[in-house]
Parts: sequence; structure tokens; C-alpha cells
Amino acid sequence: MRIGIYGYGNLGRGVELCAAQNADTQTVGVFTRRDPAKVKTLLGTPVFPAQKTSDFKGKIDVMIICGGSATDLPILTPALAKDFCVVDSFDTHPKIPAHFAAVDEAAKAGGNLALISAGWDPGMFSLARVFAESILPAGKTYTFWGKGVSQGHSDAVRRIEGVIDARQYTIPKEEALLAVRSGKNPELTARDKHLRECFVVAAEGADLERIENEIKTMTDYFADYDTIVHFISAEEMKRDHSELPHGGFVIRSGKTGTDACHNNTVEYRLALDSNPEFTAGVLIAAARAVYKKHLRGETGCITLFDVAPADLSPKPGEVLRKEML
Repeated sequence: MRIGIYGYGNLGRGVELCAAQNADTQTVGVFTRRDPAKVKTLLGTPVFPAQKTSDFKGKIDVMIICGGSATDLPILTPALAKDFCVVDSFDTHPKIPAHFAAVDEAAKAGGNLALISAGWDPGMFSLARVFAESILPAGKTYTFWGKGVSQGHSDAVRRIEGVIDARQYTIPKEEALLAVRSGKNPELTARDKHLRECFVVAAEGADLERIENEIKTMTDYFADYDTIVHFISAEEMKRDHSELPHGGFVIRSGKTGTDACHNNTVEYRLALDSNPEFTAGVLIAAARAVYKKHLRGETGCITLFDVAPADLSPKPGEVLRKEML
């Protein structure tokens, strides 16, 4: 499987490293909107200007798009899906249906297959929710994120005028987590479940009050949560917030039996030292599924819900049945 990497930030670097761990994957090149001469890849992968992607049509099986969900992916994924099979990690949950429709139209026009929103949430957590709710129909599902750095939310803050750098931590509220695990099936709002904490490096002379207000009122990101904003120096950011951990829980509590007398709990947990490197692993597996399904003639847009587990794996069916089943 020949892949291209569009964008070379934390996620793009993670994809490059993950691809090297997969014997069935070859990285053709990195495509960047920066000056290629100034981009040094970790493993020596060739770097090409973004405007040259069309020159690689037919030479790349799947283009993995490593951009931000706020402004990059809504434009990049449909545009690239016209020329390539693509995978992205679009993670603005309320806007997924519209993004799916735009990418589906573009991919069908180009005769390609696209898979959007591949990561851990949306992505692996999405699958955990579907599996648990399918098995326990009488119950409730809860998703908790963190404690960890959200790349999408951090990117959204960095795009505010006057912000030089930012990290956003999502923190589960312990009392809510305990109530769910107890099987009480509480009614919880987004604000009840999580706290959002932002560390921001602002430009000299920037209006800090305006920046804080823009963060706290940002639709789809912070408006529905208790949010704390700290303004710190670039030195503090480098010293205290250079790592990108994350994780969280999907918990389904469901009743079974006569009079629904038995409580059953399914919990799926991720504890990630590196959010982008784990997300990169999901993107590579998703790209493999896209590659296989496109060879079978599929076009348009899909999500992980449309992928059989066997298509994610490099192992043949007989090996999966022997080792995994």
C-alpha cells in the first residue's frame, strides 16, 4: 500500500513513524504547504510542495490528510478525494454529516474511496459505543475524555488572533465518572462530565480579555463546558506542556433479565502517552481498509462503521481466525 502524507505536524510525523512499523506500507512522500526545503522528516521521507499532489495521481494508493478539523479538513479532504483515495481524522462531531456529504460527492466524482473521522474519538470510541449499545439495548452510554491534550481544540485556540501557541486539556469530572460506574445511569450534560483547561501563549500586546472570551464562547468547542484559561510564557509552554497525552473511557451500563434486574457494564479505556502517534495508527489501519475496499470497486465516502475488522488488519483471514478469534 503506497501512502502519501498531506501535512507534517504532530499527526503527520506520527503517520510517518507508524507507516514504518507496517510491512505492507510504503510512504511515497510528505506534501506540505510550507517550503519543502525547510521541512526535515524524521525518517528521510521525501518532501514535496502541496500544489504538486496532482503529479502523484496513480502513484499513491491512499493519501492520509493530517490537517486540523476547524478549517483545513473541510476544504482539503473533498479537494484531494477527487484525485486520491483518502483518509482523514475530522473530529468536529456535530459537523460530521455535512463533511461526509461533501467528501462523498467529491470521491464519487473522482472514482475514489474516502474514509473520514478515523481516530480514537471519533473512531475507536465510536465503534465501542456501537458494539456496546447493540449488545445492551436497554441502558445508557457515556463517553469521558482525558485527562489529556485535545489536538483539535488546541488547534482551534491557536487560530484565534493574537494566540501564538496553546494547549487544551480535557479533564473528566470524577464525581460524574463514579456515578456512571456505579450503574446509576445519571442524566449528565457536557458541562457535568468535563472541565476544559487552556494554557495560552499570547502575542505581546494582545487583548487577553478578548482572547479568553473568544475561547469560552467558541461554538462546538468550549461554549458548553466550564473552561479555565491560563496565559503563560513560551518558556513555560515548552517546559510544562510539550507532551501530548490523552485517553478516556466509553462506558455502557445496561439492564438485562426479568424486570431488568441485572446491571451489566461495558467499559472501553484508552490511556495514550502520545495522542498523535496513536491516532496515526488508526489512520494507517483505516488506509489499509480503504485500499482493500477500493480494489473491490467501492467508491464514495465511508466511516469505520462500514469497515469489517479483517480489512483493518494486514493478516489474512485464516491467520486472524487462528490467532485472534
